[in-house]
Amino acid sequence: MPSIRGEFDVETLPQPPEAKPEFAAVARLLLDKRFHGPLEAVSRGQMLAVGGEAGWGVYVAIERVEGTLEGRRGAFVLYHNGVMTPADGQHLEVRVAPLSGTGGLAGLSGHMAIDIVDGRHFYTFDYALG
Repeated sequence: MPSIRGEFDVETLPQPPEAKPEFAAVARLLLDKRFHGPLEAVSRGQMLAVGGEAGWGVYVAIERVEGTLEGRRGAFVLYHNGVMTPADGQHLEVRVAPLSGTGGLAGLSGHMAIDIVDGRHFYTFDYALG
């Protein structure tokens, strides 16, 4: 399974609270990303997140990525599942949605790791084209 690394820029755009107060505890953000390196792409998506005063948090996100992956043009969907607790630290899983690849990325599968170092965002993407 090939593994690539690069950097990405991300802008998060907080959205207004839901109309019903009982849902206001869930934050909703729009995602706007630019991937650089072997993955040259633009991504748009949404994230839902909630956390507590005890230092825990969870988030889910879905984003559609469109561009080139090592020269192959197409699009695919990534889905995120993140959990944070004081005892266990952070755990993040980012995967390609099955059958979501289009164009030259049809049949794409894989998972992505995200690292934040000194405020900069980096990805490691392990993938297969089937």
